[in-house]
Amino acid sequence: MSTFLLTGSNRGIGLNLCKQIQKRGDEVIATCRKASQELIDLGVRIEENVDISSEKSIINLSNNLTNISLDCIIHNAGIYEFNSFENIDKKSILRQFEVNAVGPISLTKNLKHLLKRCSKVAFITSRMGSIGDNTSGSSYGYRMSKVALSMAAKSLSLDLLREEIYVAILHPGLVSTRMTGFTSNGITAEESACGILKRINSLNKQNSGTFWHINGEVLPW
Repeated sequence: MSTFLLTGSNRGIGLNLCKQIQKRGDEVIATCRKASQELIDLGVRIEENVDISSEKSIINLSNNLTNISLDCIIHNAGIYEFNSFENIDKKSILRQFEVNAVGPISLTKNLKHLLKRCSKVAFITSRMGSIGDNTSGSSYGYRMSKVALSMAAKSLSLDLLREEIYVAILHPGLVSTRMTGFTSNGITAEESACGILKRINSLNKQNSGTFWHINGEVLPW
């Protein structure tokens, strides 16, 4: 049995990851700011009041996780706020950097002692953070924060390789969730979660640090 810790677990992709991981018989530690009833009903271990933009919150989580080791951390929590060139909002951009880029790296640092040889760390980034794939512009804060997250995750993949801890950088697909306004063009959160777990399962020493679409396509930086 493996132990997975997930952020942003109360709905959408995170909730579906919890469901699928639990269903296959692995242990789930679901972190979130406030648990949804659907997450509570799963019966997994829940760590509430976890705000990844708060150093105090991260330290409190680390202190709560005693006598366990983690096989995988999935950094799923994130925010999207639209910023056009005509409406550049510095506070919004910095807020997205704090949650989307700085928080996941800070959390990994504080939980590093719980990882072991062949543990995995998966960062849910976005194709919108690909410079080479940007054909539509705009969304400045979100795009910039996801580029930063991918760069940090790539550096982490190199820093942890000597300890045989592996890192995945994953685009979850265009998913019909609250964040995307439940777009009719997207895949379901269940489909996205399934693809994420497939990529994590295939993660190893040779492909650590790769930027993947969940369908297996390697994405341009």
